Amino acid sequence: MSLSRDQIAQRISQELRDGYYVNLGIGIPTLVANYVPEGMSVMFQSENGLLGMGPFPTEKTIDPDLINAGKQTVTAVTGACYFSSAESFAMIRGGHVDLTVLGAFEVDSQGNIASWMIPGKLVKGMGGAMDLVASARNIIVAMAHANKAGESKILKACTLPLTGIHCVKKVVTDLAVLELKEGVFHLLERAPGVSVEEIVSKTEAPLVIPENVPEMVFSHFATLAT
Repeated sequence: MSLSRDQIAQRISQELRDGYYVNLGIGIPTLVANYVPEGMSVMFQSENGLLGMGPFPTEKTIDPDLINAGKQTVTAVTGACYFSSAESFAMIRGGHVDLTVLGAFEVDSQGNIASWMIPGKLVKGMGGAMDLVASARNIIVAMAHANKAGESKILKACTLPLTGIHCVKKVVTDLAVLELKEGVFHLLERAPGVSVEEIVSKTEAPLVIPENVPEMVFSHFATLAT
């Protein structure tokens, strides 16, 4: 059974470390802020000038003036600070972001990512993704493994305009956790109930498969914030 968007975010939360500064892209990545493991201090940064972004608000805590880069209402944790977009991108371009989590249309075996446009379709703008993939110390991609037609989005070479090159380190999809090492995807984990054969059939890129591929574990993750 493939993972939900929230389960993908839960799995990515395992990659967080105490003291990290983390940027979350639009879509599935924003959900990661809801699943910070208990006792861990992580500062989430939004390109529009917020450091210390918290989980999504409830009806009681919502503030329409407090939004992230995707124009979603968010909360701010104790110690959060606000600054201009220029200062925000100085933080990004200066290499002060430990981890960036982005969505993507495609990724490939060279660590390239295509995430900002599909030719012929309306494009709102590239946002801050190009700065993030060029500057962050670690890039994790959250995405569907295949498109609605069942065609792989984990490719030998991206077909869409690139956002960044040689930057992706790990990919968490609705089917699997993949890590890029020396130009090859390695299968680390599979979604509960998903077979290795299904993952292989939906992965165009070459895939290194160990003898034992464990299922993802969710029991130790924080519950959804309320």
